[in-house]
Amino acid sequence: MNKAKYLFPKDYMADPSVHVFEGKLYIYPSHDRESGIEENDNGDHFDMNDYHVFSLDDVENGEVTDHGVVLSVQDIPWSGRQLWDCDVAFKNDKYYMYFPLKDKNDIFRIGVAVSDKPYGPFIPEKHPMMGSYSIDPCLFEDEGKHYMYFGGIWGGQLQRYRNNKALESAILPSDNEPAISSKVVMLSDDMLEFGEEPKDVVILDENGNPLLHGDKHRFFEASWMHKYNGKYYFSYSTGDTHLICYAVGDNPYGPFTFQGEILTPVVGWTTHHSIVEFKGKWYLFFHDSVPSGRRTWLRSMKVVELEYDVNGKIKTIEGLEGHQ
Repeated sequence: MNKAKYLFPKDYMADPSVHVFEGKLYIYPSHDRESGIEENDNGDHFDMNDYHVFSLDDVENGEVTDHGVVLSVQDIPWSGRQLWDCDVAFKNDKYYMYFPLKDKNDIFRIGVAVSDKPYGPFIPEKHPMMGSYSIDPCLFEDEGKHYMYFGGIWGGQLQRYRNNKALESAILPSDNEPAISSKVVMLSDDMLEFGEEPKDVVILDENGNPLLHGDKHRFFEASWMHKYNGKYYFSYSTGDTHLICYAVGDNPYGPFTFQGEILTPVVGWTTHHSIVEFKGKWYLFFHDSVPSGRRTWLRSMKVVELEYDVNGKIKTIEGLEGHQ
């Protein structure tokens, strides 16, 4: 599969989180819509209000099944607005959906909804996870433990926090200071709360120094974690430099050493992804705004095969291939 393809041209779906459940690929995207809200740096124009779930059993030739709406803003007792990127984990015969949503005070929290099936519907808990903040939860299972990676700056509000505590006012570092890090936390046994204090996901350069805020490869949002040949691959979006990059470490907490770019800029401002192995091949799921005529808040899911070299380096994929 040398060329990327769109997965669901009928509607605008973005930020695909993908896992193998019950022998199939299940895709958990955000659901873009035309809200009429003016574009701004806080991302108010990304005004999503429900989730669909999709599945397929053959990436290259299979039919994509839309399982319909599985959770809506109106279902969530503590809801305010903006149901952004979600992810799902499986434990003890239950499926747990983790979602970021602004509460009634316009602060992003992370909530949990539970289902007996990977395709929902998902029933939300009455309150957000205690101590949760920011956006883009990614779930990763390793040796029976579940970890959540989360966070995003600018509209994702991560710059409003230090050491897991809210600041009086948001602070972005200067370009010559260490970048704000994604967060990682082990979940509680019941999967409904943090099992510890979240920790920084530190990305180091080749000299062992943290990436600086002014580095075009620094973390912005869209954490993802996968394991390949015993190594932990932390991948992420650089936001305003429009790249998907990755760093490699020896355990789920890091630190992680920067390796390179997975995906160069796509059509549209945002870039967001997941990486999964299925039937012996690795795939990159992502989105762009080509079908909507470059409207960055109306994005479409895509997939392309992902390849490693003999040293475990990921081969860079051109985001604009076929769209220059």
